[in-house]
Order: sequence, then structure tokens, then C-alpha cells
Amino acid sequence: MSVPSVLVLAAGPVAAVPVAAVPSGPGSSVTPAVVIAVLGAALLHAAWNSLAHGVSDRLVGFGLISTATMAGGGVLLAVGAPLPAAAWPYVVASAVLHIAYNLLLLASYQLGEFSQMYPLARGTSPWVVALVSVTVLGRALPVTELLGVLAVSAGLLGLVLVGGRPGRKQLPALGSAVLTGLMIAGYTVVDGLGVAVAPLATYIGWLFLLQSAPMPVLAAVRRGRLLPSAVRRCAVPGLVGGVVSLAAYSIVLWAQTSGALAPIAALRETSIIFGALIGTVFLGERLGRPRIVASAVVLAGVLLISLTH
Repeated sequence: MSVPSVLVLAAGPVAAVPVAAVPSGPGSSVTPAVVIAVLGAALLHAAWNSLAHGVSDRLVGFGLISTATMAGGGVLLAVGAPLPAAAWPYVVASAVLHIAYNLLLLASYQLGEFSQMYPLARGTSPWVVALVSVTVLGRALPVTELLGVLAVSAGLLGLVLVGGRPGRKQLPALGSAVLTGLMIAGYTVVDGLGVAVAPLATYIGWLFLLQSAPMPVLAAVRRGRLLPSAVRRCAVPGLVGGVVSLAAYSIVLWAQTSGALAPIAALRETSIIFGALIGTVFLGERLGRPRIVASAVVLAGVLLISLTH
């Protein structure tokens, strides 16, 4: 099924992006292989976010992550096929959304606590993607998948309240986190459409090359003469985080070639659960009963999505 356009909200005005014919309906399915792959990507995503959160200078850390993903994108372009003209609007729109996502995620981590900002950002995305998939793209969403998406979103948002009810002083941080989630939803939809009209490796290469460039430049400008010492401190977690980030999102983009955007968006946000486990095992953070209950709700949603097909 084709639709005239999809409206993508980037950092500025709303722009219309043409949409070619993409998979929908019966051909859009979540197979067991896709479920396992996306859950693996979620684990990798939690790993690189924990690395990014743990660096002594987060701006430089994000710059190093972007440097690694930019290099990876360049390698893929060197061995990949040319990008079709029809795919360029998706690559450019997604790159803009990813740049806004990185800046908002950095702001969220600087303004608020990781344990609340990360779940809120990731929990906002699945239900927004589901809404766009059904209302804008006209894709069928079985009842069990819809319930699964809602359960995953509810469980992830429930994790936001584990640290207590947010106060007025936290509103800027919460606003940044919600906007981060909207950027995630935006590039999830755009990329789901883009991989349907382009070779996967080429699409990934251009996306990471374009979206990664600004952050290293920003880090260099902001840190100036202090940059070399900061890079030495953050080099290992930053560069490793970048490689893991590239691998994680590449898996997600491969999964999105199935056309099942909403359930994949929900499944990949189980990274919150992996993040909680990483915090408990490696960082000494307490899991607690509320976090266990919220995690169980997420797991129930994953099972509903997985058992649909």
C-alpha cells in the first residue's frame, strides 16, 4: 500500500517526505528470528548507553561514539552499492532526526537522572510508532500485537516512576526526554520506509555517516584545548560504545525490512530491562519490587508480540 506522504517532525518545521510503496498487511510479520534479533539489539543498545552514561565527560563520550559510527558508515559505503535516488529523502530526514535525538538525549542525561530519563525516552516511542503505523501508513496491527505494544510502553513508562513522582524542577529534564522519544519514533518510521527502497548496507552507511558528523565537531568546539585529555580518558568506552551502537541499530534496520514497525519499536525498547539488569549486576544498583513488576509487564508485552505469528 502506498500513501502520499508522511509528516516528519524534526528539530524545526514539519516537512512532507514522499513515501514509496512499502510492505504492509499480511507481509509485515514478526518472525521468531526477528524477535530474537531485535532482543539482541536491545541488549547491545543497553550496553552502549551504559558506556555512554559512565564516561567522565559525556559530551566527549558522545563525540567518540559518533566518530566510531561515522567510520563504520564510511566502511559500509566503500563496499556497498550506490544509494537509489528514491532513498535520499529518507536518509536525510532520518539523519536530521538522529542529530536532534543525540542532542536531546545528551540534554536529558545532563538535566535528569539516568534511571528516569532513559525509560521515559524509550517508552514514549513504541506507542507513537504504533499510532503512526495505523493512522498514517495504514498498516494493520493485530489486537494481540497492539496489546503487546501498549504493555511494553506502559511497563517502560512505569519505570520512570520507580524513583518517585517527578517534581516541577524536573520538568525541563522530562520535556527533553519526551522530545527524545518523539525523535526516536520519527526516525523509526522514516527508516522503516527507507530500508524498503534501498540496499540495506548502503542505507546504513549513509545514515551513520551523515548523522554522526556534528557531534565530534561540537565536542571539539566546546572543549577546545581540553579535548585531547578528555579523549584519552573517554577513548575506550566511547569508541567501543560507537561500535556497539552501529551493530545494534544495523540489526534493527534489518528487522524493519519485514515492515512490522510497531512491534519492532516495542521490542527494541526492552533495552530498558537489560539496562536495569546491567545496573544491578555491574553497577550495584538495587532492582526493587516496583522495577521487577514493571519489567514483568514489559515481558508480558514481548510475549504477546512474539505469539502473534
